[in-house]
Formats: sequence, structure tokens, C-alpha cells
Amino acid sequence: MHHLSLAELGEGLRARRFSSIELARHFLDRIERLNPTLNAFITVTAETALAAAEQADRRLAAGEEGALIGVPLAHKDIFCTDGILTTCASRMLSNFVAPYDATVVARLSRAGAVMLGKANMDEFAMGSSNETSWYGPVRNPWDLDKVPGGSSGGSAAAVAARLVPASTGTDTGGSIRQPAALTSLTGLKPSYGRVSRYGMIAFASSLDQAGTLTRSAHDAALLLAQMAGFDPLDSTSVDTPVPDYVGLLAQPLTGLKIGVLKEFFERGLDEEIERRVREALEVYRRLGAQLVEVSLPNLPLSVPAYYVVAPAECSSNLSRFDGVRFGHRCDSPVDLLDLYKRSRAEGFGEEVKRRIMTGTYVLSAGYYDAYYLRAQKVRRLIADDFARAFSQVDVLMGPTTPSPAFAIGTKSDDPVTMYLNDIYTSGVNLAGLPAMSVPCGFQDGLPVGLQIVGPHFAEARLLNVAHVYQRETQWHERIPKGYE
Repeated sequence: MHHLSLAELGEGLRARRFSSIELARHFLDRIERLNPTLNAFITVTAETALAAAEQADRRLAAGEEGALIGVPLAHKDIFCTDGILTTCASRMLSNFVAPYDATVVARLSRAGAVMLGKANMDEFAMGSSNETSWYGPVRNPWDLDKVPGGSSGGSAAAVAARLVPASTGTDTGGSIRQPAALTSLTGLKPSYGRVSRYGMIAFASSLDQAGTLTRSAHDAALLLAQMAGFDPLDSTSVDTPVPDYVGLLAQPLTGLKIGVLKEFFERGLDEEIERRVREALEVYRRLGAQLVEVSLPNLPLSVPAYYVVAPAECSSNLSRFDGVRFGHRCDSPVDLLDLYKRSRAEGFGEEVKRRIMTGTYVLSAGYYDAYYLRAQKVRRLIADDFARAFSQVDVLMGPTTPSPAFAIGTKSDDPVTMYLNDIYTSGVNLAGLPAMSVPCGFQDGLPVGLQIVGPHFAEARLLNVAHVYQRETQWHERIPKGYE
């Protein structure tokens, strides 16, 4: 059953070829057997999963229709789940049990999806390799010595190894697209405001966005159809109609104008990755698309701008975790100051502390104009570059990452080198645009991702472009050895 896609599992359930209980037990058995090696899950919710599967079987027996009724999935451990541990992969929240569901969790639950557990991640979503989790690093099923990408690395590893057919993730600077690229998955980051952020523990509020990690664009469309839409509980949610993502998947690409981003193919890109991406572009040309070279001159400034804006917002968002209002509290403090200092020092990991200190510095009196205000101006220039590009083309394409998955531990002592993994993805978050990563080949046995970027709220177009490509290629159907 773990070979079937989300769509095929839904069809099998409705045709009574297997029950939701059987499905849940099958995947829970795989998690029990394979997760100790991968470390993809922080919490496995077997008991509640079986209860939800039983309820799904009753809905199906009553004749209820629904693409997701009874299908299993995992949630990144950044989404609050009622009565279940939500840690954000941090010691600071290692005993936090949320009293409510995030909107994403609630909507997928109402649609009948069965949650099997909470996926590992970089601590508070800060990282590009899934090595900063307090629960230990996640391993890439394509090569256990390599990282799966971050920060949704647990979600990606779980889907790639067929421990679950689909998972949710979040993307602040590339945290869905990068792990998707490094594990041969389809990762979708919707437009800012398309999916509610209510109940999603904030890292950088103007950049965070919930999305999907699946094996195909078709599966991503099924999930997004339930997750998207206005939420009055989220002040940044946008009240705009949600298209029929599944119904629009098969539109022909004849006449599609693809902008090939000049800045993505310059210095720093691995030669083999460039070759695979250009081969994918040729597939699109054969399908009737027109390729146009496009330049976004301010895009090279996206990494420095991102690493001012994101830490500034994280320093503000994480100030609530002080051992008094929320989070870990140290033992036997001598006074209030000691309680604050030791609780935060013990609760946060090194990368989180680094970003809090950077953010506090760039927001401080005397430095605000020089760093934060200037970064926001650069952000505006980058967004204007994208807007000009989309006046000429329908979508933009390029690589998702500059290199394939790298060995665990090789970049963890050099934060600047690690931050450069975001070079092709962070600009999209600064502009609030939707983007995807789809598998487009392999280099020395490791997956390579093609990034597709669209204008605001063009998720249907992106899914269509990805789906038609996946009908022509088989890269997304490969399974890592040992997880067949």
C-alpha cells in the first residue's frame, strides 16, 4: 500500500479495497521499523490515529465522498495539535501540549485525513539541513550520511521513505522546497496569505507560509484544496477565491512563457545540477512552452536581506518564551533575572540564539536604519523585480538548490556557508510568491530539484505546470533503496 499515491489511496478506500484502519496499521508498522534510522518523527500518535481511522471508515461506510477521507499523513511539529505534544523541535517547548488545533490541522482533519504523527524539523524552523533539532538530525533516505534539507526535513524524509504518503511543512526561506529537492519530492510553498498561519508557531511572521510535501503535483493539489482559503482567525489570511486545483491540473502548456532566471545559473551552481535543470527546460520546450531569459538584478541581495528581516522578526516572536509566560523554566532560580537568563540559555539551541542576537542587534537603536530599514527597502526592490518579470512571462524556472544533499556535519560550524543554501529560494519568500520544487533528475544517486515560481495566487498554474511535466517524466516515481 505504501507504493500508492495519495490519490490512489483515496480511490482504494472508496472502492473498499482496503480500510482506513488497515492503511493506518500498515504505515504505523513502517514507522516503527524504519523511523529509528531516519529520525523523521518526534511524536508518533498511533492511538489517536487508529481512532481517527475507525471514524473515517464509518464515514466511508455511510457513503460520504471526499478525496482525503481515511488517508494517513504527518504534520510538521510546528503546527499546534489539540492534546498532542507540539515541540517545534526545541527543548524550550519539549513539554508543550497545545489546547487547540492549527487551522491547517483542523481543516485536514475535517476532510478525513488521519494524522500518524508529528515530523522532526530544525529548531523553530531555523536551519537548512535539519541538524538543529533538539531531537537530533534527520537522515536522508537516499543516503543516510546526508542531510534531507531543512527545516521541513522530517516531513520530507518521512514521505520519501514511504512512512506516510504526504506531509505538511512550512517555508520561511525555502524550508519546503529545499528538502523536497534533496529527497526527490514535490514541495509546494503557496502565496503568503493563501493558507492560514493560525496555530503555526511563528518564526518570521511576514515570511512563514504553510505548504505541502508530496510525491506528485496531483497529491499536492488534493492537499492544498483542503488547506487553502480565508481564515478569520489569521489577520494575514487573504479572502480570495480558491480555484479547482485538481480540475485544472491537465491544461496543455502550449504557449506558456517560461522565464529562465539568469541569476540562478551564474557562479556557485553545481555543473551537474545545471545540466539536469536545463534538460527539464527542454522537456517544457517540447511540450510547447517558450523559454525566455529573464534577469532579476536585485535577486543576489535576497540572502543578506533575508538574514536581516528573518532574525529581526524571530527575535520579537521568540521573546515570549522566557520561562514565565511560555516555555522551559530552569531549576531553582535565585531571582527573576536569573530565571529569564538561564531558562532561555537552556531552552534554545545555538542557531536559534545566533538569530535572536542578530535580530535584536539589527532592531536596536542606532542600527535600525542601517540594517532593518535598508533590508526592507531591498525587499521592495526584489518584489518589484519579480513583478516586472511576470509582466513578460507566466512562470519562472531555475534550480532549487546550488548543490545536492551534503554530508551531515560538513556545514554546521559555518553558518554563512549554510545560509547560502537559501540563495535560490529566499527571494520568493521576501516577495510573498508561490513556488514549487519538483524532481528533475539525479546526480551521483542524489536527487535534483527544479524550482517553479509564479505570480501571487497562481498555485493552480504552478500545479498544472508541474503535473504536465510529471506525466512526461518518471523522476518523481523513484524510491530510495531499502524503502521499496
